[in-house]
Amino acid sequence: MIAVSITAAEPPAASRSSDRAHTVFQVEVLCNGRRHTVTKHYSEFQALHKRIKKTCKVPDFPPRHVPHWMPKALEQRRQGLELYLRGVLYHNKELPQDVLDFLKVRWCQQDPKASSPS
Repeated sequence: MIAVSITAAEPPAASRSSDRAHTVFQVEVLCNGRRHTVTKHYSEFQALHKRIKKTCKVPDFPPRHVPHWMPKALEQRRQGLELYLRGVLYHNKELPQDVLDFLKVRWCQQDPKASSPS
């Protein structure tokens, strides 16, 4: 089973003062007892959504236009992306290769008890 959480969301230090700062999200992935972190931009989440939305069940995708430099808006985006990823994992017994690649997971045993509600 795969579990994900987004532990941090912040613009890179070098571009904090820039108008074109890109927020970096730290995605923590737990799979088969192993934990690793992948770093993603919002645009990478959006690209994943566009690739998988026709082939698997996906929740609503968080909106793009929020002032990323505002801490409250940044936290809302982090939470929205985390809920999105968790929804994709929960609603799809077999994950598309695009999702596994996004999370940098080669193979992960799906626990049928964990993926179906009691």
